[in-house]
Amino acid sequence: MDNACKVKAEILDENAVARAITRISFEIIERNKGTDGLCLIGLFSRGAVLAQRIALKIAENEGSEVPTGLLDITPFRDDERRGGTADASRIDFDITDRRVVIIDDVIYTGRTARAAIDGLLSRGRPTLIQLAALIDRGHRELPIRADYIGKNLPTSRGEKVKVMVRELDGCDKVVIVG
Repeated sequence: MDNACKVKAEILDENAVARAITRISFEIIERNKGTDGLCLIGLFSRGAVLAQRIALKIAENEGSEVPTGLLDITPFRDDERRGGTADASRIDFDITDRRVVIIDDVIYTGRTARAAIDGLLSRGRPTLIQLAALIDRGHRELPIRADYIGKNLPTSRGEKVKVMVRELDGCDKVVIVG
């Protein structure tokens, strides 16, 4: 984490992150009545890590693997155009006629989710798109809501929420920094 950022509060520790992932996994299974026709799409980079973990938890509980892909939304953003950037997405299956769960670490304004939906629709026509987020911090600018939430976290616009995952940051936790 950047040394200029001071941790104001730890919101979730390693155990709380694990419990949230388990809860989201069970909710996905329950709402979709199993895993038939289901796939998970994680958003780079921490959403992709969370998607892999949720897929493992679903496989552990259902005994069947759920196709999981990784989506780079950069080409579909409306606020950060980066010309010439290669699409790093890895979706090795057809999403047409599937129930897709987009997984991200934090939902804030809704713009990332909108870009993800555009990215998915450029690849096929799913039957249904759902959204899972480890943290919902409010402040929507678009009429988008998460179907699965690990934790609702009311924040001010000036605060930043940092999700850390072991695979990228060496630990699992969620903090507010400022």
